Amino acid sequence: MIPFASHHTQVELIWIEKQVEHWLRFGREAGERIINRQRRMVSFAPGSVFAFVRWQSNDYGTVLSRIDIVRAVEPGEAYQTLPFVRPGGDILLHAQRWPKVARVLQAVDAIDAIDIDPADVPPEYWRHVHNRMAARLEPRRYTPTRHTAFLKRRRVGQ
Repeated sequence: MIPFASHHTQVELIWIEKQVEHWLRFGREAGERIINRQRRMVSFAPGSVFAFVRWQSNDYGTVLSRIDIVRAVEPGEAYQTLPFVRPGGDILLHAQRWPKVARVLQAVDAIDAIDIDPADVPPEYWRHVHNRMAARLEPRRYTPTRHTAFLKRRRVGQ
């Protein structure tokens, strides 16, 4: 078990089979605390990007499908609140209902397929995906060339 730092963003993950599932699609955990067999808390260092997926059902079927791609904030930085995320974060992408959630997961899978960790993709790309999906347009693909350009910009401090 890795200790939690007070300035980390904490996410509560829940797994109650066929009822409630909160899980991470990607992200580098800085800490973890197991609460019981169905719940655990994970933490993320400021600046980390992670994808938080929530799904819930009842006797009649799925009642919630949602994915949020979030950047953990620095202490004192403004943030948006999000259920099960403390204190909150910079929400880069938000999608509800399974067809939209599936499209986001496909975009994440496409990045994985080119051997780039989605947690290393710039926050601006996730905002781009969100905005294009909101406009019912196809987002531009993330490519190794784009990633190389991002890494170079980050290196020079831009």
